[in-house]
Amino acid sequence: MGMSVGVLDHFNIRTRNLTATVRFYEDILGLEKGARPNFAFPGAWMYSEGKAVVHLVDISATDEAQKPDSGVVHHVAFASHGFAGMRQRLQSKGMEFDSRQVPGGDLWQIFVNDPNGVMIELNYEAAKEGGSAAPAERRDDVGAR
Repeated sequence: MGMSVGVLDHFNIRTRNLTATVRFYEDILGLEKGARPNFAFPGAWMYSEGKAVVHLVDISATDEAQKPDSGVVHHVAFASHGFAGMRQRLQSKGMEFDSRQVPGGDLWQIFVNDPNGVMIELNYEAAKEGGSAAPAERRDDVGAR
């Protein structure tokens, strides 16, 4: 039997601003706050399509330092759908974001930062986006930033 690491299950953010972070994932990305085990520490789990993909831990009552950004993790990516709708949502909420087409045109991307400086990458398969307008193809890479 072969081995596989599998697919990304969730990512965890330790934050001093739980309310703003929950609000970002709900109001900006459209995730839903949902059930969370009764841990001995406060936090929230954010769901996408019925799966808890973002785990938040509230460190505001501790002496733990809040990291100024995502540390050595550069970004976290979601396989997404509804490119035009997400662009419109981000614009209507006044969020700064970067949209681009991966060279070759098969993948469209949106990059947006959460309140903790975590860069979120939303990937859209161009063939599944129908009549949506493609973002400009760019040769620069957000990974270079």
